[in-house]
Amino acid sequence: MTYRTPTSPDDEENKGRSTETNHKQMDYNDWLPVTASREAKWYYSAFHNVTAMVGAGVLGLPFAMSQLGWGPGLVAIMASWAITFYSLWQMVQLHEAVPGKRLDRYPELGQEAFGPKLGYWIVLPQQLLVQIASDIVYNVTGGKSLKKCVELIFPHLHHIRQTYYILGFAGLQLGLSQSPDFNSIKIVSLLAALMSFLYSMIASVASIVKGTHHRPSDYGVRSHTVAGMIFDAFNGIGTIAFAFAGHSVVLEIQATIPSTPEIPSKKPMWKGVVVAYLIVIVCYLSVAISGFWAFGDLVEDDVLISLEKPVWLIAAANFMVFIHVIGSYQVFAMSVFDTIESCLVKTLKFTPSTMLRLVARSTYVALVCLVAVCIPFFGGLLGFFGGLVFSSTSYFVRLGLISQ
Repeated sequence: MTYRTPTSPDDEENKGRSTETNHKQMDYNDWLPVTASREAKWYYSAFHNVTAMVGAGVLGLPFAMSQLGWGPGLVAIMASWAITFYSLWQMVQLHEAVPGKRLDRYPELGQEAFGPKLGYWIVLPQQLLVQIASDIVYNVTGGKSLKKCVELIFPHLHHIRQTYYILGFAGLQLGLSQSPDFNSIKIVSLLAALMSFLYSMIASVASIVKGTHHRPSDYGVRSHTVAGMIFDAFNGIGTIAFAFAGHSVVLEIQATIPSTPEIPSKKPMWKGVVVAYLIVIVCYLSVAISGFWAFGDLVEDDVLISLEKPVWLIAAANFMVFIHVIGSYQVFAMSVFDTIESCLVKTLKFTPSTMLRLVARSTYVALVCLVAVCIPFFGGLLGFFGGLVFSSTSYFVRLGLISQ
């Protein structure tokens, strides 16, 4: 026999309110871009992570090597790869560390480590700073790469300012940003991952060919003063750090993968991460070593700029960069959209709608474009934002969790 505990009218009313609240919460999660679809496969994780990692940063690695030198440069790249690989493994494991709950977003992980309020406000600003900074760099890189491609193929168009290319890139993002959820950009992300591998290989092979005909006799660092070498060293480390920025969207990527007691999400997610990290280290070392070997301390902050021939190949590589950063921008922006829309519908009580999404996302793209137009300095942005990326998303939360 089953006994039912008597309930008062107040209990029934509270139960009804609780049910209504839970229903609204469920609806919100079904609408928000990170949790709207949980049908991703393990290989989605692979190309999402490659897209997030092998971005603008890989083209700046030879420049970072010229600031650090052969030994310190290679040590910094390998150490960053190993440390972030290990910390990424920890985050994958922590996604479902709380029984019956998935930590779908970075701030949720922070709340488990440092408390509901403190954890949220410690993690969220840092994550947003990393993701917005990455989108600014990608907006600059997209415009710069497209300009280079056009000038190589159509030299008579060299008078068109870089600002217009940056604006054009932002125009494309206005359309793509209306994709409803993370999984809806999987084709864009797959194409971006493929492009990143291809242009990395082109940059590497072209640098080797260039180096076999003419390469510097000295591989010293760029600066010749103590103060300059110290400044360059920090900038180089920041540039290398920027190349490992994918941690800021790892939990959001894993949130798109289905999870059951038999096959928790960490298994397919980790399989994809391992494949992605193997691709990452191949791309990074090949571009960094070949670029610095070919040009020494005269290498530009974007190695493709140092390469001039064959024209068609360099133009193709720059166009591949352009295609890649379109996808990279979306991978980082999707998490930002999730945060913005969550605030609008949960805190400010806006009704979820297509118009709300259109206005919110278009405003974000426009503001990112404005900053990109104002500070279109590729190398400086990598070094400055790289330090923020490395400390906040790869170490801070992880070390906090270990200490708990």
